[in-house]
Amino acid sequence: MAAPLSIRLLDRLPDAAGLYHRLVLAVGPARSGKTEALTELATANGWPRINVNLRLAERLLDLTQKQRAVRMPGILDDVVRAEAADTVLLDNLEMLFAVELSQDPLRLLQGLSRNRTIVASWPGSFDGRTLTYAEPGHREFRKYPSPQAVVVSAYVRLATDHVGQQDTP
Repeated sequence: MAAPLSIRLLDRLPDAAGLYHRLVLAVGPARSGKTEALTELATANGWPRINVNLRLAERLLDLTQKQRAVRMPGILDDVVRAEAADTVLLDNLEMLFAVELSQDPLRLLQGLSRNRTIVASWPGSFDGRTLTYAEPGHREFRKYPSPQAVVVSAYVRLATDHVGQQDTP
């Protein structure tokens, strides 16, 4: 029987502690259990879980398109910093990929994870070397070879992280 995603994420947190970016990504498509796993971690450990789409939408609503693109990284940092926790869980990240916001989602998450551990649900895939979001040809497509993060697959099958260690379910 495979360990639940929340347990596999918790088991990988020490791996992130020694990295420059203390970033752990739970990677999988929609409805693969990422939100459930983050909710379990939040409940069991008292860590804040932030719905990024909701919190950003609330804060960006009154800004012009140009202001949104310029201010979004600072607003996201403010939202995370306001939690005053050493470990913060980020869910529903799709807004970070919006072409009109002109952001690099992985770089944003890495910046947030310099002074705290960030566990984020990444709506995409990881093949053991390359992290992706959307399909090639899609306007929001992103591809990151060798991401600087600990990557845990939401799939139950065997997956590997960025340093070649196996995430065994």
